[in-house]
Amino acid sequence: MKLACVISSTASSATVLCRGGRCLFSSSSSVVKTLNSSSYRRGWMSNTAATGSLHQISCSMITSTSPSDTPAISAPQLEKPKPKPQPWLIVGLGNPGKRYAGTRHNVGFEMIDTIADAEGISMGSVSFKAQFGKGFIGDVPIMLAKPQTFMNASGESVGAIVSYYKIPLKQVLVVFDDLDLPFAKLRLLPKGGHGGHNGMRSIMNHLKGNRDFPRLRIGIGRPPGKMDPASFVLRTFNRQEREELDFTLQNGLEAMRILVLEGFDKSATFVNSSKPLTV
Repeated sequence: MKLACVISSTASSATVLCRGGRCLFSSSSSVVKTLNSSSYRRGWMSNTAATGSLHQISCSMITSTSPSDTPAISAPQLEKPKPKPQPWLIVGLGNPGKRYAGTRHNVGFEMIDTIADAEGISMGSVSFKAQFGKGFIGDVPIMLAKPQTFMNASGESVGAIVSYYKIPLKQVLVVFDDLDLPFAKLRLLPKGGHGGHNGMRSIMNHLKGNRDFPRLRIGIGRPPGKMDPASFVLRTFNRQEREELDFTLQNGLEAMRILVLEGFDKSATFVNSSKPLTV
């Protein structure tokens, strides 16, 4: 630290001596004053009775940046902004129209309706050949779709949505019915084949054969006796089945929330280790 001083005096002589951050000012009138260097700029005047001399000293502090003079001050660490959440596309498969409402083949539609009702998402618009809605789960944007192309052409709708919004396939979840799972059983998988499901086959064809997207399978059980599976999937549920399915849909809703907010692994653990409802 240095102190620079300028002296103005009517006395015959004047002296300023600075050492250790303090300055002594004296003149021929034998008046001695001490100036502390605690302020950056200060003027001091003295009018002595003996000589009538007037003295003025003006000092400016000059500070150095050496570590010995002042402690180093580190710049505040700014938090990195959180990355913007990627949107999810959740597709439920089924057939449009009242004729197919409430049938086994339409449980994918029912899963979408359950999510939309719980999260306050309107499904009133029709886009990309689908009933379509946008909203959020927590702070994560989601799109919900129910293709209206009939089951076997579901890929026309899903492929168009994925292409338009450029959604990574790892963020595309398809919900559909599965004959090979026990009734009301859920299974969440990160990828896989179509398993003979025509809706899934159509989607894979429109995604250029890609099968690396997650899917939630909802078990509808096997047809009784020798019933044709094509007829069985168009059957509605009895009262007990309806109660079980409603419970399963609520589990599916919770699974979707975990998936979107906490990741696939946690959601898969929740879904695939869930115990079946005992009625």
